[in-house]
Amino acid sequence: MAYSWDNRVAFVVRYLYDIDNNGYLDAHDFHCLALRTCVLEGKGDCSAARLQKYQHIMLSLWEEIAQLADFDKVPDYDGVVTIDEFKNAIQHSCIGRKYDDFPQALKAFIETNFRMIDINDDGVMGVEEFRYDCVQRMVLEDIKVIDDAYNSLLNDDDRRKGGLTLSRYQELFAQFLSDQSEACPAKMLFGPLEL
Repeated sequence: MAYSWDNRVAFVVRYLYDIDNNGYLDAHDFHCLALRTCVLEGKGDCSAARLQKYQHIMLSLWEEIAQLADFDKVPDYDGVVTIDEFKNAIQHSCIGRKYDDFPQALKAFIETNFRMIDINDDGVMGVEEFRYDCVQRMVLEDIKVIDDAYNSLLNDDDRRKGGLTLSRYQELFAQFLSDQSEACPAKMLFGPLEL
């Protein structure tokens, strides 16, 4: 059940968007996400121009998520998106679709997320970068489970290139959200998941 579609989407909310860990999404999460992204991608540097860029990206993502997911906003918009509302939005806007058909703000987030993970800026997510990304979110005691997760994502072309390129990451992220089967080829995109 750890790799069910429901659990994968809940993972995205919990570990990628719900920065303040209060169990739901709101504008505060995306303001904090902009700052975090700026600092991580800048490896500690947080220029005003880059911060402004990420504020635009993250607040656009929030507005898009709120529009797609906050179904109880009429007539009482409560300003929050629950996990169930987010799942409904993903189901409506992503299931069975390829990356190019995803909402624009979500695509911008996925590209930004890749750039944060690509620590050495070579355009390829190697195993070391994947490990670093995984241990920031999860409590793991065995490097082998992380490496196995990473290796399960690679095809022959990925191995020739030395890891996951942006286009391959986009493809896998789209599968992670759009494929409802528990056998989803991208189920390990964020490492071994917990229930």
